[in-house]
Amino acid sequence: MTALNRSTRRRLQQLKQIPSVWEGDRRRLITSQELELMKPDASVAPEGDCILWVDGSQGMVRAMDVVTPETGPEAVVRTLIRAMEHPHNPGMPARPKKIVVRDRELQFFLRGVLQDLDITLDYVPELPLIDEIFRGLQDAISTRPPQLPPEYAEDLLGKAYEIWQDAPWEVLADHEIISIELNHWDVGTLYASVMGMLGMEYGILFYRSLDSLKQFRQRAISQESLEQMQEAFLGQDCLFVTFETDNDDAEDGMMGLRQLPSSDEVEPVFGNLHPLEGLRSFLYNEEAATLLVTLEAMHRFMRQHRQKFHNDAFPPVSSRYRIPIPGAGSDGGDNQNETDQLSIKVATLPDLANELLDMEGDDEDELDLNLPAVRDDLVPENSFLSLGMVPWEVLEMLRSGAEYYQPMDVTQAGDGLPVIMIQTSRPKAKTLIQELQGAGGLQSICFNPGEDPFEGDRYDIGLFQTGNGDLHLFGEFGEDDPTHVAARKKWDQRCKKTKGYCGLIVAKGLTGAARGNPQFKDMLALFETRALSAKDLGLGTLQLRAVF
Repeated sequence: MTALNRSTRRRLQQLKQIPSVWEGDRRRLITSQELELMKPDASVAPEGDCILWVDGSQGMVRAMDVVTPETGPEAVVRTLIRAMEHPHNPGMPARPKKIVVRDRELQFFLRGVLQDLDITLDYVPELPLIDEIFRGLQDAISTRPPQLPPEYAEDLLGKAYEIWQDAPWEVLADHEIISIELNHWDVGTLYASVMGMLGMEYGILFYRSLDSLKQFRQRAISQESLEQMQEAFLGQDCLFVTFETDNDDAEDGMMGLRQLPSSDEVEPVFGNLHPLEGLRSFLYNEEAATLLVTLEAMHRFMRQHRQKFHNDAFPPVSSRYRIPIPGAGSDGGDNQNETDQLSIKVATLPDLANELLDMEGDDEDELDLNLPAVRDDLVPENSFLSLGMVPWEVLEMLRSGAEYYQPMDVTQAGDGLPVIMIQTSRPKAKTLIQELQGAGGLQSICFNPGEDPFEGDRYDIGLFQTGNGDLHLFGEFGEDDPTHVAARKKWDQRCKKTKGYCGLIVAKGLTGAARGNPQFKDMLALFETRALSAKDLGLGTLQLRAVF
């Protein structure tokens, strides 16, 4: 059985011990969809397990985690250690006098792990405080609306997959807007903006007004601050369907998917955006009915006129379709009365497309032409990456012993040369070295600030600049990641001592015993280069660009 190492035990023993009784448990969470499917004789697999540690004496949650059902009992210990050392507010770091659990196997497991910590461990048949918390959690899950109203779910998914097969993003850019006149469910005209021609995200936004569409595009183009972009994003007024996929492979490593995955590999996601509601990832009945009819109209329009949009053409085209109102009539087929159908006009808006394109202006075109290409196809996937330092004496050996060496007149100062280490398989390491050589060598290494205006996340972006001027992404590090923050601080200090000289080491042995700690014989290449500051690079803060 895995035991705490000595240093961890000493650290926990130094925590103040309080006369409290803590309750701990791990329980399965059932989703609202699973609750609907559950029958008296059905066995439904849970979506996740929730681990809770609470202070029963003070009536507060100290730590909570959600893990997959396959995760071992060690996860319970990890959450417990966090409950001791880094509890939720307003808790203070402490060690309990007593712990109670309601699972015999967990009791025996914890008994072995917690020895020498002076914590009494008991079994009890019931945990009143945790029972109450879980009832509240499960009630919240069971009362949460489903993502789609049950009466529309199957039809909506079917229409979404039809749109996926239509692939309108192959012939329509995001500024080529299509109007869809419904005049039903208090909706007049929706304006469809197709995402996906750039190969980054696929879907359609159905704006309820042209003002909302224009305002968001204008604010996105103006490259506003993170806070302003978040406000602009949440200020949109639209229904949407997007397509999520786990397929992260790309033929040339550039951002986005070059080959569309099959229908089996994508999952439609529906939702609503409104200035007063923000982002909502589920639909109410009228919204689902509206989107169902709109997708059918879009599908018919693309099937009829798709060939007219080839070669970047966007001519004036309009058609009218009679589409059954969802839920109206007896069979939803051709025998429906006219009162059970909507007459929907679908049309292209070429003048609006030109107007939206003009909003981008010449300045942005010139800026895009002057910026170097940023690629992420250089560093092999699943490589082991680290920031560190190579002592000068080892560096001398590496200069003469590596299979490839890019020299530079390096200033020797401090303990050694600051380096980025990339460890991968030998074939991929060879390819990486050859690609760097073919791109004119490694010109510089830089860390540049980045941000996601939609999620609010900030990053430290690691970039290689090659001799041909291209920038290659080698890492995205959260600005709050303590490990990276410490490593980056040392990197900057060492680069300052060496007058800006640094290096890249490419090593093999990713799957062997040397993983994460390559030996001298594993180091295939040394590239000596310069470290650039973000100011030197002059890119400003890199943003995840909005795709309309």
